[in-house]
Amino acid sequence: MKHLPTVAGVALGLLFIMSAVVVLFHLMPPDKMPPPPTAEARMFMGALGPTGYLTMVKIFELLGGILVAVPRTRNFGLLILGPILVNILAYHAFLAKGKDLFSPMLIIITVLALYLVWAGRKGFLGLLNCGSREK
Repeated sequence: MKHLPTVAGVALGLLFIMSAVVVLFHLMPPDKMPPPPTAEARMFMGALGPTGYLTMVKIFELLGGILVAVPRTRNFGLLILGPILVNILAYHAFLAKGKDLFSPMLIIITVLALYLVWAGRKGFLGLLNCGSREK
């Protein structure tokens, strides 16, 4: 149990690192990538690519994945990956109309992230200003 947060952090970090590297280094040809499932999702993804926004997101995924994999910087990495994960969930819920929202990979990523937030909750107390009281 003592090493479970480390294993979860490395696993989550590697998943985000691999996802970012595949896109940033064009390791998969665009014609081999699955098309977005709905017209709204196609429009959304069509806007992300040419504007460079997707590249920025993938850079943050890479940075967050590296930080989460290192125990000392895990909470900072979770702060970077949190909004990205919320956007991934929102994409699948709203733009893809629920398609792949309950895919095993998305469930694993979400559970790992939530577990790491729970395991490092004491480190987040300072952000909520719950740890100290001024008199």
